[in-house]
Parts: sequence; structure tokens; C-alpha cells
Amino acid sequence: MGFFDTEKGVEQYITMAEGYDDTELVKILQKYLPENSTVLELGIGPGKDMDILKKLYAVTGSDNSQVFLDKYKENHQDDDLLLLDAVTIQTDRKFDCIYSNKVLHHLTKEDLTKSFQRQKEMLNPNGITFHSFWKGNKIEEMEGLLFTYYETDDLRKMLESNFEILALETYTEMEKDDSIYVALRTR
Repeated sequence: MGFFDTEKGVEQYITMAEGYDDTELVKILQKYLPENSTVLELGIGPGKDMDILKKLYAVTGSDNSQVFLDKYKENHQDDDLLLLDAVTIQTDRKFDCIYSNKVLHHLTKEDLTKSFQRQKEMLNPNGITFHSFWKGNKIEEMEGLLFTYYETDDLRKMLESNFEILALETYTEMEKDDSIYVALRTR
């Protein structure tokens, strides 16, 4: 059983994420994605980003943790939620955008490549993906969770053959330039 599959792990994460607001990332997304577009959020966690995204877009939330989905559903009965793995993304639905915030860093580099390939298949024509990652050059494990850090050049090499890179920028979340966001359009 994984960290996010337990009530204790989910509560611990919610406490840890307290006070972080990703409004700025969604503002950046707005440069590339028109309002009312369809968005699949991979890994909604407690649902903070989903709540922000819903003000602008038609959002389907997903997570690989049923605990997170159930907790979110308690206060959002009518929202569209799917239990999905971020690598295989087993749904036949298509979207204008696939979004995640600090979710795909839990994948191995090999699984991240598979996830991006699957995302490309799920996007409508001219669809975009928008994701954020921790910046760095290391792999670590905490509480049984994998954290893979990336440098901008690593992501560029991984993505440029399958996507048009609209943006690949460093930004600050906790410490100066500790994060990267990437906006990609399907080729």
C-alpha cells in the first residue's frame, strides 16, 4: 500500500501542502489555453489546483489515490473525477489540455517518457500539456515516494522530438528557482 493510499498519508500531505497556492501557474497556463477548454488534471491531491482551474476551464480531475478522490468528492459531489495512473492514463476521453503540478516527478524517467507519449495520444488537435517539476539533478525517496528532479536541458531533450515546446522555464515555489514548468503543444 502506497503513501497516498492511506488516510494517514493523505492527511500528512494535506498538512504539508497547507499555504501553497498555485494561482500563478494557472495564470501562466492561461497564456496558452483559452477559457472553457477541457482539462484533465493528473494527480489532484487535495484539489487546490482543480478548484482554481474550474473557474476557467471544464476540468476532469484524476488521481491514483482513491483516498484523495473520495476526500475531494465529499465537498464536490458533481465534479468529474477519474481514478487514473499517470503513466497509462486508462481512459478513452480526449482533452484540450493535460495539467499537473508536481505530480509527474513521482515517476521514473522511463515512466515519464511513457506518460508523455500517452498524453500526446489523448490530446485534441493543437492540445497542450502543462506540468511542473522540482528542479535539480537527483533522485530520492521519502516515505516510500519517489522524487525525480529535472534540469531544463533534460526535459528539453526528452520532449522536443514529440512536442513543440511553448515554454520551459524555471520559477520559485519554496526556494529561488527550485521549480520548472513546461508548456507543450502536440506536433
